[in-house]
Amino acid sequence: MTASRPGRTFIAIGSGKGGVGKSTLTTNLAIALARMGKRVGIVDADIYGPSQPTLLGTAEKPHAKNDKLVPVEVQGVKLLSVGQLVAPGQALAWRGPMASGALAQLIEGDWGDTEIILVDLPPGTGDVQLSLVQKSRPAGAVIVSTPQDLSLIDATRAVDLFGKTSVPVLGVIENMAGYQCPHCGETSDPFGQGGAEASARQLGVPFLGRLPLSASLREASDAGAPPAAQDGPAADAFAAIAGRILAELEKVSG
Repeated sequence: MTASRPGRTFIAIGSGKGGVGKSTLTTNLAIALARMGKRVGIVDADIYGPSQPTLLGTAEKPHAKNDKLVPVEVQGVKLLSVGQLVAPGQALAWRGPMASGALAQLIEGDWGDTEIILVDLPPGTGDVQLSLVQKSRPAGAVIVSTPQDLSLIDATRAVDLFGKTSVPVLGVIENMAGYQCPHCGETSDPFGQGGAEASARQLGVPFLGRLPLSASLREASDAGAPPAAQDGPAADAFAAIAGRILAELEKVSG
């Protein structure tokens, strides 16, 4: 299996642009994997906009052991994030090398017996993404997109980046696909529907599933209470996608 440490697998969660729900998906997929019996961690590699501490509902800071950061464990998942190391609301005016150095400290933390580490990447295809590939050699990448054309154009660039760096793309997730009105029950498609699935087909990569635009998911995320941690339809949806990711990972691992 391709990984930076024996017995440990890094999976990059990326998107070509921001605002597609990538971090929220990372949190819930990690919890879903943990509920399936995997020992899971999250590296919050979105150096300039870390959101995992909020999504997981923790203000606990990691401590150092033998010059390595020891992840905080919350909701069954280990976490390292720059958001744990700086004051809330503090802007990080770091140039590329500083951001890459911070990412290295997170990647090289004391992860113990963690099996799978999901790396929540910042949007785009720049320094942080390239540093991740060089330092951790992800076993695979998952791309998150909304159905709209602008997101799909950028998602295609993200797929291309991982292709050029020989990181297998495990699949594409279509997020915010449809919205059901909680009052009348009518379903609409504010961002369109099916675009990410069609793009995955054109690019020759697996389609992992779609998730609707959800007010309850947004509210739960703001409250640090990921739906994947509770039994219900939302948890089932995340578990199904997590299972497909594991299946695709098995294929590329040979």
